[in-house]
Amino acid sequence: MPPRRTFGNTWWGRAWVEALEQRASVDPNRLPRGRTYARKDTVSELHVGAGEVTARVRGSRPEPYRVTIRMREFSPRQWDTLLDVVGRRLGHTAALLDGELPEELAAQAREAGTDLLPGPGDLRPRCSCPDSANPCKHVAAVYYVVADEVDDNPFVLFTLRGRPRDEVLARLRTLRAPDRPQRKKVHDPGLTPKRAYARRVTAVPRLPPVPDVAGPPAVLDLDPPPSTGWTSATLGTLAADAASLARDLLVSGGTAAELTFEEDLARRAAARPPEELPALALAAGVALPELTTRAGAWREAGRGGLAALRETWSPGPGPLADARACLSDTGLPDPITTWRNRVTQGPLQLRYGRDHRWYRFLRTGSAWQLDGPPSTSALDVAYPPG
Repeated sequence: MPPRRTFGNTWWGRAWVEALEQRASVDPNRLPRGRTYARKDTVSELHVGAGEVTARVRGSRPEPYRVTIRMREFSPRQWDTLLDVVGRRLGHTAALLDGELPEELAAQAREAGTDLLPGPGDLRPRCSCPDSANPCKHVAAVYYVVADEVDDNPFVLFTLRGRPRDEVLARLRTLRAPDRPQRKKVHDPGLTPKRAYARRVTAVPRLPPVPDVAGPPAVLDLDPPPSTGWTSATLGTLAADAASLARDLLVSGGTAAELTFEEDLARRAAARPPEELPALALAAGVALPELTTRAGAWREAGRGGLAALRETWSPGPGPLADARACLSDTGLPDPITTWRNRVTQGPLQLRYGRDHRWYRFLRTGSAWQLDGPPSTSALDVAYPPG
């Protein structure tokens, strides 16, 4: 025999049931029959809207009965109080977004006079059945099934008090960035020269070492407004990319302003897994094969590798003659050709960069791909493929 169905599998779902049975002034003699009805899956088409629950419940007649339950909505002042309670701690909002209702938050809301759970006079039900009792078994069944909705999403409690999830989050987002009053400035006379020179000179503390990898970005507790077109996942990706770039700049001593759009795009593509490149290519307006090649060049040799992939220039005959001499010893049967900064022999090509380094490229189909790190000596990169 299967176990008997229970209502309220989370503490907040159970709190809904307990509020019905103990605090909401619902006739306790009518609830057991409704619980039995709910266990028989008689409730269908359940919908939770702002301050209202609607559903259909099968009864003794062929046509299901229509049930509407209104719950007393909070006034604007009560909403201000409740959202102030939620906004006091970042963890409250984070828990709600994770599908949890902190007990501390529920207790604080109740103490502030904004109890999320139903109390005396909060519930006003209607049913199309002929039973005049309040509640009838059909309404009572819906009461219990609402506990399932509360289990799945504690924001249902906010919706029943008059405001849906998106509206609550938008208001919390506004409260998180208020116009804070300016602190009164205190005049600081500073140091006199005599006091400054009298101070003992102390050693400047050493900076901590640059981490091996950039740390993960903070988890956003609220989604951006839908009108922005952004998501928390997208912002998290950008934050992680910014952290990675910051670490690279600390190591290299460069500045972010030195990267062109193409260089930064290649850098970002090089750090992403292959399955994310199609979306990045589409957003950047670059063909996927081209972006993949650029990412490979950046991964092998950074901006120098990308420049060698994309640029042609005339370095003069000296470096090119050295490269031709090196290629003549590879044993490849193909003739050696020279064009601007590129010396080619069959599937192998050496490219001389403006940074005076040689880059080894191999032909794959009709495309050339950077194959390994560069060198200041053509001899280091002039060896046959395979």
